[in-house]
Amino acid sequence: MNEKVISGHKNGMAMLLVGILLYALASGGVVFSAVYMENGGTGFMGTGLFTICLVYLCVGWLLFLGLKVLKPGEALVLTLFGKYIGTLKGDGFFFVNPFATAFNPAADTKLGQSGDISDGKKNAVASALTIQATGTSAEIKAGSSKKISLKVMTLSNSKQKVNDVLGNPVEIAVAVMWKVTDTAKAVFTVDNFKEYLSLQCDSAVRNVVKLYPYDITENVDTTGDGKADDGSLRGSTEVVANRIKDEIQSKVSDAGLEIVDARITYLAYAPEIAAAMLQRQQASAVVDARKLIVDGAVGMVEMALERLNEKQMVQLDEERKAAMVSNLLVVLCGNHDAQPIVNSGSLY
Repeated sequence: MNEKVISGHKNGMAMLLVGILLYALASGGVVFSAVYMENGGTGFMGTGLFTICLVYLCVGWLLFLGLKVLKPGEALVLTLFGKYIGTLKGDGFFFVNPFATAFNPAADTKLGQSGDISDGKKNAVASALTIQATGTSAEIKAGSSKKISLKVMTLSNSKQKVNDVLGNPVEIAVAVMWKVTDTAKAVFTVDNFKEYLSLQCDSAVRNVVKLYPYDITENVDTTGDGKADDGSLRGSTEVVANRIKDEIQSKVSDAGLEIVDARITYLAYAPEIAAAMLQRQQASAVVDARKLIVDGAVGMVEMALERLNEKQMVQLDEERKAAMVSNLLVVLCGNHDAQPIVNSGSLY
């Protein structure tokens, strides 16, 4: 099914004026023919004109069903007795076949933060009021618009719990920017293109997240080239988001949808392991800090021994050097300030 754009139908204002004029003429014709017959007139100017004008007053409103108003970024998919006849695009006041109906199976589907069209000001012709009785109260709902938005919309599904490549449960949420590029495919290829997109987003997130660890892990291949790399959900968010975008696009292209962008909006360990993973991260940070402190302390001790040997200030045997190194390391690597002890006697 390929999209056919209907052009050259921006004559809605002219047809509106014609319809109003015909209604005025029909009303005048009814009054004129009634007065004419009241005065004893017969023939076409009497019964015939009265019948024609009265019939038009009863069915002339059908002409107004062909009037369509579109704002920028909107489209209408039109069918005539079940056959697709084309799509109205562009802003303006259009007139089409009054028996053509707009078709949009996803009109009642509202996605989270999606920017769907929600026109609460329905006019009397285009609206259908449905009364739903609930107990003693009644709820009145206006008929949903059949317009399809061509704007870039945002889909933000709820957070998902997915196992990463190491089996750790991770909670992740993704915001997907998308738009309709082919209205015919979107309407006729899938049953509901909004629900279809939402399902494919969830599926793509699961397929991609399970290929990455939450944090950088050794000996893990995230690209599929057989070599270990540094890819991770936390450190490679741009790469992961682009991979999710490509995964979704490959699934929704046949539905006339384009994925503009995808971004990770939430990423965290699942609550049941969050505390344990926090302790692990803290322990790793402590080990890294201790390693840095020890490396610096060893360098300072080495520098001290070299300076003493250069200045020849004191001669130390191996035992005294070991004691000095031990004392300096205790002072430099300790968690608390050292309490010095002054030796007032001989060193030996």
